[in-house]
Amino acid sequence: MNLAAIEFRHLRYFAAVVEQGSFRGAALRLHVSQPPLTRQVQQLEQVLGTPLLVRKPRGVEPTDAGQVFYEEVRNILMLTEQAASRAQLAGQGQLGRLDVGIFGSAVFGAIPRILQAFRDRFPRVEIVLHNMDRAGQIRALRERRLTVGFNRLFEEEPDLIWEVIQTEQLRVALHELHPLANVAEIALPQLAGETLIVYPRTPRPSFVEQTLRLFHRRNVSLKTIQEVDDVVTAVALVASRFGVSLVTDSASNLRLPGIVYVPLRMEDRATFDLCMIRRRDDDSRLLHEFLAVARALRQTLSTPPTSIPAIDAPQPAEAPRRRASARPRRAR
Repeated sequence: MNLAAIEFRHLRYFAAVVEQGSFRGAALRLHVSQPPLTRQVQQLEQVLGTPLLVRKPRGVEPTDAGQVFYEEVRNILMLTEQAASRAQLAGQGQLGRLDVGIFGSAVFGAIPRILQAFRDRFPRVEIVLHNMDRAGQIRALRERRLTVGFNRLFEEEPDLIWEVIQTEQLRVALHELHPLANVAEIALPQLAGETLIVYPRTPRPSFVEQTLRLFHRRNVSLKTIQEVDDVVTAVALVASRFGVSLVTDSASNLRLPGIVYVPLRMEDRATFDLCMIRRRDDDSRLLHEFLAVARALRQTLSTPPTSIPAIDAPQPAEAPRRRASARPRRAR
């Protein structure tokens, strides 16, 4: 039996004959003339070495072998249609798998909103989250284990593109019994002599250096500096009255008992950017659709623009154009 001789049209023609109950009906359905259709079915029977149809006065019926073959052919045709449909959806960015790198306080703010908006629009896309620091995300992107990453303080990489998706201000996380818990705003000098809880320990440079630079610029002396691994640990220590911490707007969604978040005064405010990072050579439709959803939310994710002192940081390799502003360069 030379199965290589069986072509896809043989299967389509045979299935149509069985379903229509006649060669004439199948020819009309397939928009082909009847003689070629008949020859194709006869070739199929010759390849299989067994009759598939019984000719009767009012049409045709499948033999026992023909009925078994038809059931399998029908499955093949259905799988082919499904494969074609899935390929079309994937080509339109509506199907596939999206591997997303996440890290830090953004998991309490921008990232869930972006992911939910994307899920609402493309429910068939599988989203897999990977908790990785900045170095891990860069490595995974280069190894094609990630589609896109979210992090802060990215520096220029020749094979990667990163762009700002959210700009946030800082707040002071305090215990509700702290003397400053009920004030409207806090100036950094008011935190002199406090134990400051900073995060994360790694990688460096990180949010730690950016936070401490604010205090150095104001010549504020702290009692001690306690480094922890993440913002959740930092806020938990604040809840135990171990000290105070500076956190982004996103982190203020952490509602632990006894915690309050107080904005900084204008002269001490600084902004921190959350960035999306991706491979420069990735032009997949799925990534394109994800970026479009994230960019559409950019205006609602960021802190409203104000005159805020900035922290020196490298500029992105590529980023969307911003509206002209007198605001100094912000931290990355």
